[in-house]
Amino acid sequence: MRGFFDSDLWWSFTRSRITMASAVVAFICIAGSALAPLLAPHDPFDLASLQLMDAFKPPVWTAEGDATYPLGTDDQGRDVLSAIMYGARVSLMVGFSATIFATLLGVMVGLLAGYLGGTTDAVLMRVADIQLTFPSILVALLVDGIVRAALPREVHDQIALFVVIFAIGISEWPKFARTVRGSTLVERNKEYVLAARVIGLGKLPIMLRHVLPNVLGPVLVIGTLNLALAILAEATLSFLGVGVPPTQPSLGTLIRIGNDFLFSGEWWITIFPGISLIVMVLSVNLLGDWLRDALNPKLR
Repeated sequence: MRGFFDSDLWWSFTRSRITMASAVVAFICIAGSALAPLLAPHDPFDLASLQLMDAFKPPVWTAEGDATYPLGTDDQGRDVLSAIMYGARVSLMVGFSATIFATLLGVMVGLLAGYLGGTTDAVLMRVADIQLTFPSILVALLVDGIVRAALPREVHDQIALFVVIFAIGISEWPKFARTVRGSTLVERNKEYVLAARVIGLGKLPIMLRHVLPNVLGPVLVIGTLNLALAILAEATLSFLGVGVPPTQPSLGTLIRIGNDFLFSGEWWITIFPGISLIVMVLSVNLLGDWLRDALNPKLR
């Protein structure tokens, strides 16, 4: 641990005030969503506690505000602040899960393509090239549409969260695959790989034990940046009504619900979830930008 605090990475982190502020904001977002059941003022999805008479209450600093609901309530009397904390929990869970899935798939494909080369490389990379010609959100919509058509609605609603994770993850893996392939092409001809071949190690042990640890640097950067994109993709799908089910609303769902009341004067129902989404994605993006620069030896 002491070695980390003496490293160039930690020095670069402490020298950037924007990065430190982004880390604090990202930590607050993650902690607030993870501890929502403990920190949220209300449980917005407990139907027994909802009061329709409390619907459309404005934020506390307005003339008609109520201190019980700091950011106001929505059309069903749910506390907006609590709904944001619970919604961010779903958004982050989908974002992290989809990024992990895309990372694992992309790294595996990139390793195989870069190390084996030949026909394997050509086939895998052409698949990646074809997928890269389509916007990620369209691929996610296509996957979700196929699953909806193939499964009964009741079954789809039960696995909707996993479908969204798979749809977003399967649309992002080519970025990781192409990056890992390029790094693997460089690493496979180095002396330590040739030495491993000489002593009789097989292809799989060489790829996992020797090549993989040396190609993970760029993967970490792409994963951080991709997390923000995955959160945005999930919010977009939920806003379009094809994301997570209404019983597990994310920030995108809250924005869609509030959008119906935006021009009738209840602006807080959609504005505050939108601000929360922007702040969360921006903080993660800034951290990803810093990590990219910190791990780039040309910029040191």
